[in-house]
Amino acid sequence: MKTSAAVADVTSKQCADVLSEQRKQYRGKEFYGLIKHFQDKALQYFSVDLCDDGCPKNIFWADGRSRDAYTKFSDVVVFDVTYMTNKFKMPFAPFVGVNHHGQSILFGGALLENEKEETFEWLFEQFLKCMFGKCPKAIITNQDKAMGNAIKKVFPNTRHRFCGWHIKKHEHEHIKPYVSRYCDFKESYTEWVNSDTVEEFESRWEVMRDKYRLENNCWISDMYDQRIHWAKAFLKDVFLAGMTTSGRSQSINSFFDGFVNSKTLLNEFVVQYDKAVDSRRAAEEDEDFKTMNSRPVLSSIHPIEEKVGECYTRKIFDMFKKEWIEATSNLTHETISKGTEESTYRVGQLKVEKTYWRIVTFRFSNEVNVTCSCSKYETCGILCKHCLYVMKKRHVETLPSHYILHRWTLNARYKVGNSIIGLEEINNENEVSFYTLWCVRSNFTKVINQARDSPSDIQKLNNLLISILDDQATRKKPIAFENASQGSCVGISQVDMMP
Repeated sequence: MKTSAAVADVTSKQCADVLSEQRKQYRGKEFYGLIKHFQDKALQYFSVDLCDDGCPKNIFWADGRSRDAYTKFSDVVVFDVTYMTNKFKMPFAPFVGVNHHGQSILFGGALLENEKEETFEWLFEQFLKCMFGKCPKAIITNQDKAMGNAIKKVFPNTRHRFCGWHIKKHEHEHIKPYVSRYCDFKESYTEWVNSDTVEEFESRWEVMRDKYRLENNCWISDMYDQRIHWAKAFLKDVFLAGMTTSGRSQSINSFFDGFVNSKTLLNEFVVQYDKAVDSRRAAEEDEDFKTMNSRPVLSSIHPIEEKVGECYTRKIFDMFKKEWIEATSNLTHETISKGTEESTYRVGQLKVEKTYWRIVTFRFSNEVNVTCSCSKYETCGILCKHCLYVMKKRHVETLPSHYILHRWTLNARYKVGNSIIGLEEINNENEVSFYTLWCVRSNFTKVINQARDSPSDIQKLNNLLISILDDQATRKKPIAFENASQGSCVGISQVDMMP
């Protein structure tokens, strides 16, 4: 009886508290394993957030190559939080970007205790500190309020876009009552969402709000209040690398599924994270190799397509080529106005209603400038078929350089100003990368081709090569090493222990 009474005195809350404390202790031990991993790894930045009792609760990390990539591709970041498969079910929060091939790249990762505003605020501050104080120009997230508030505080000048996929996920449920009540509601709603201009969006909202008696506190009204974060009419000037959803982040999460499972310990998790990142980088190097060692397959002999093929990486050129083929085969136009320095056209397909055609403005004072109401160039960095159609019709012979977006070229990753990045900058992990070998080989081939008509230049090149070969032969002769095991190259680790 006494035993039963003793058991009855232990409440479910007390049991939960004991279990929570045990999990906290185990998690704390593993966190210290993570810290040791980062300390041992060269060129790794990491920051740890501590509880009042000194137990780690949040951790953020990024290696040197990720930080270097951010300096080139910080124009757009996708941030998402998911309960990644790890033993303690801690939210895994990757910062994802887009490289010069349109591939997903990782700028950094974090394991978080919770998804509260102060947690996100701490994380974004650490990310900013890690990335040399450089805020992303645009960020894509879900509609989480805590996350949004933290972004306003830490990245006040960053354009914040809500994930279109998350909006669509909730849309059907919330508009269903209105669709069943009004036979034309879906059509009006779709037109409102797809408004081309801010003026259209606002006027259609007023009509829809009054006609369908939308309540002030309904989901649609709430979405109207947050319109600058999702409506395309308000985001036409924001470069997002063609993204409208946090799918990049979700695809990264699914990518990690091949490396971790529900039994993965935290210190094992970061090791597997590194393997996943290495796999991503190998894919990037493969695309670098293709761009350097192949010629683009052109669909025409037009100099516009030829110039783009010379500048863009292969993947991006393939995206451009689809627009070019459409521009040269499926479009027509009607002239709205024509002047000496500016003309306006309505461009579209014959089989499509003219209400869906796009407005293209062509200016030709000092240099060729062309804009389209679809805003593909502004948001994706690639000229749309409507603009290309008009340029071809107006006999533009070559694409103006200001329409070749630098971030879609090979130089975006490996060139700063007019200089190729040195090997020590490319290889943050003290090794000669796959790309570097091909970069050197490519430069060597260029030197030979440029010097082939000059016997004196060829002689200088040959003398230089002989000198290098002699130097290598000398260095590779067997020598006696004293305590060679003590010679090591130690990279810089940064730790920020925050109370």
